[in-house]
Amino acid sequence: MVKFLDLQKITAKYANEVHEAVSRVINSGWYLQGEENKRFEENYSKYVGTKYTVGCANGLDALIWIFRAYIELGIMKPGDEVIVPANTYIASILAITENRLKPILVEPNIQTYQIDDTKIEGVITERTKAILIVHLYGQCAYTEKIGTLCKQYNLKLIEDNAQAHGCIFNNCKTGALGDVAAHSFYPGKNLGALGDAGAVTTNDELLAKTIRTLANYGSSKKYVFQYTGRNSRLDEIQAAVLNVKLKYLDEDIKIRKQIAKYYIENITNQQVITPSINDWDSHVFHLFPIRCKQRDKLQEYLLENRIQTIIHYPIPPHKQECYIEWNDLSLPITEQIHNEELSLPISPVMNEEEYHYIVNIINEWKL
Repeated sequence: MVKFLDLQKITAKYANEVHEAVSRVINSGWYLQGEENKRFEENYSKYVGTKYTVGCANGLDALIWIFRAYIELGIMKPGDEVIVPANTYIASILAITENRLKPILVEPNIQTYQIDDTKIEGVITERTKAILIVHLYGQCAYTEKIGTLCKQYNLKLIEDNAQAHGCIFNNCKTGALGDVAAHSFYPGKNLGALGDAGAVTTNDELLAKTIRTLANYGSSKKYVFQYTGRNSRLDEIQAAVLNVKLKYLDEDIKIRKQIAKYYIENITNQQVITPSINDWDSHVFHLFPIRCKQRDKLQEYLLENRIQTIIHYPIPPHKQECYIEWNDLSLPITEQIHNEELSLPISPVMNEEEYHYIVNIINEWKL
């Protein structure tokens, strides 16, 4: 079986260093808010290119704290609008509604699957306070037009960088392109922990301090609570593991690109659409999404041939039960992508035989 993602094999790649790092934490007797957190935050800031990194419990919390901090600082208030791509994982939108802000869903570009920057200005109102771009599948969603719109309308540019660690736009990494960014280190990500973990990156000192306080029960001084916060901290073991894996992130991305390039150049089945890549620096291939009108039949065929695949994502946010008020919205491009998308295996531990086999099987497929 060609697994979609072999986490055991990925972890084994760094096994000695991971064991050493975890043992160091265990032996230290200090399990939260310690030296491993400090070291990771410094290392990740240096890697991304921002002044501040604030570790937290997971990627969703990272997004939630960004919006909550802007509210506490008086930059946003409940009822304000945030422009967000309609085709995204639901966490991007949950963070907005959690803070009683209003998501404004914008269709993607069918070629890139990223938010269509030609459709943004038409939905900006006096209540719009931010644009949340999502670097979906590992591809940079930022464009110069989006940057210009943020300046023109005085909007905050927030990045959901959960899937794009190490991605680059004009020599600047995602996570440092906007005012602030949220990162997820869920185990399956390009930079993955051994459990849930997340972070916020920014150059805004006050914003970073506010987020750190909110995620620590609302306290910046022991037993003194400035905000009604929550407990959302990056633990020392996860920080130690991330410090190990961060050293190899660029090397792992290089392998992902090699596999993606092979897929794109060699999948010839006319029923399958592979990603359109204009700039290889701007994609780190957290996922390799293909599209096919007979997606479900293709997935079944691949499984019969011992190839695991995953659909990202079968139901778009506006069709979810939790957002029933949006269920009648018509977002045809988003719906087309969600009806046709299928993610092929791609990871730094795949071997040549595996991805060559996948290509051959796809090319042999006939309805």
